Amino acid sequence: MLFRTAVGDARPLRHGPRFLHPLPKPKPIPLQSLRDQREVLLDSLSDHVYWADSLESGEELAFLRPGLQNQVLRKLRRGHWVTQGELDLHGLTVAEAKLELVRFLQNCQKNGLRCIRIIHGKGLRSKNREPVLKHKVAHWLMQRDETLAFCQARAADGGGGAMLVLLKAY
Repeated sequence: MLFRTAVGDARPLRHGPRFLHPLPKPKPIPLQSLRDQREVLLDSLSDHVYWADSLESGEELAFLRPGLQNQVLRKLRRGHWVTQGELDLHGLTVAEAKLELVRFLQNCQKNGLRCIRIIHGKGLRSKNREPVLKHKVAHWLMQRDETLAFCQARAADGGGGAMLVLLKAY
């Protein structure tokens, strides 16, 4: 009763036309340029590579760009450089892994990262229990000009399921 006497002569507000604030327009994205760059990078990462330039001992993959001293690879194996970035390719298909690697390397180049870790997995869940991505990633990295060296990661950093990569400074 008190409520009715308190609001007895009150009337509901009229609902007039509401003003809707326009949403900010998104910045233009150069989609065609991005597509072109992606295509060029994918084409540069073909699967045809000559392995004579690599150093391979047993299951461990290692690569050193011609003209560099073996000491660079030795330092990389011993963890001389701090790992500044990491990419995990576990569970991805070869095509997905290739795209992710391209994006990651672009990002590393843009941000000036020199030493990175790429986790490709040991292949325990793949057909024949063999690592599929291990050799593919090695092929792709060898074709990139910014790759100076790579080797299998130390046991504490992933062992046979990962590799350490040394990139050029830009």
